[in-house]
Amino acid sequence: MSNLGTCLLTTSLPYPKRQGKVRDVYDLGGELLIVSTDRISAFDWILPCGIPGKGIVLTQLSKFWFDKLTVNHHLLSTELPGALQLSAEQQHSLQGRVMLTKKAEVIPFECVVRGYLEGSGWREYKQHGQVCGVRLPADLEQCDALPEPIFTPTTKAEQGHDMNVTFEEMANQLGSDLARQLRQQSLDVYRQGAEWARSHGIIIADTKFEWGWLGEEVILIDEVLTPDSSRFWPLDDYEPGRSQSSFDKQFVREWLMDSSWDRNSSPPELPPDVIAGTQQKYLEVYARLTGLPLSKASYE
Repeated sequence: MSNLGTCLLTTSLPYPKRQGKVRDVYDLGGELLIVSTDRISAFDWILPCGIPGKGIVLTQLSKFWFDKLTVNHHLLSTELPGALQLSAEQQHSLQGRVMLTKKAEVIPFECVVRGYLEGSGWREYKQHGQVCGVRLPADLEQCDALPEPIFTPTTKAEQGHDMNVTFEEMANQLGSDLARQLRQQSLDVYRQGAEWARSHGIIIADTKFEWGWLGEEVILIDEVLTPDSSRFWPLDDYEPGRSQSSFDKQFVREWLMDSSWDRNSSPPELPPDVIAGTQQKYLEVYARLTGLPLSKASYE
């Protein structure tokens, strides 16, 4: 299986470029061109092996949600701008994995919404009975549904780890009005997505959103409700008190945790079965949520 985890543009475009862990962002002047590569990250490391077609799944699932959700957002198109004058090879490699977006000023917090207790939230709850300053009922089990979804923001670190913060800490930096707006909008979008997903056999356990300023308006940016930004669990296999099977990159995280990797040195290559298994999970959750299967043939 080929490694498609590298930058997909074979020739640099005459535009400023910023490379994230899994996306390459080109500044076209009035808009941004966001390219979702097949890179995959875990524990703040970019892994040496990509997941073929992953960037297409992220782009097309984000487009599905941007079209469905009632929220102002940055997406303009998922078609390649004709003015870029790309070669036929570049056009083929980028097909289905680009978003042309409005150019917003990023608000420097990730807006995490949790409907279920897992991951860092579960670890913090076991120690302190709360998550990011939100006090929760006693005696909750791992992966329990919360009485209602909670807003648990994190810092948005350019390097190193994002850090959980309380709502009050976020409000001190952004101002209380903006912080309350981000909390309410994040909870609203989560509830919309969670309701749709549950009706299609998927639990959205938690997710993160990013927001930005477009003039005086706050809009949803980046990706939305994808396997990279969310925990997706199959509803028919859900059982509190244990880890859940998932349709996200938890499959990769678990393999890494079971390996001898120390998380301080360069990560190991993923074996072919883990790459194939992760690819299949991304394809399956896309098909379940959208009802429109995305075949492997579309990006081979």
